[in-house]
Amino acid sequence: MNNLGIDLPDYSGEPLLLNHDPRKNGQNYFDTGDFSINVLGTAGNARRRFFYGPGSNNFDMALAKNFPFTESKALLFRFEAFNLFNHAQFFGPASVDGDIGSSTFGKVISASPGRILQAALKFSF
Repeated sequence: MNNLGIDLPDYSGEPLLLNHDPRKNGQNYFDTGDFSINVLGTAGNARRRFFYGPGSNNFDMALAKNFPFTESKALLFRFEAFNLFNHAQFFGPASVDGDIGSSTFGKVISASPGRILQAALKFSF
């Protein structure tokens, strides 16, 4: 840690070679060989947040159908799907490990939950 409050690594300037499908191939999200630990007491030359992590590709859907029985009674059926196409959601700063001292540096370490389905019935009287 330096006295600047932020400890950044050194970056070689080589292309990052971002891996856009880290879940399937098990490789790092970016080329970790482009980074090295900075000299103690100095600030590293890597800028903060100079590239974005794997993004979010999320589609939600809701279907509803109302079945009226009489003028005052009806049944509402509702079906909802969250992350309908079940794409892996690598979103947020905790999804890719950016700690150069960690054994999982550059790897995707978390994802949001997969597809969630729910159905509901509502009887109005």
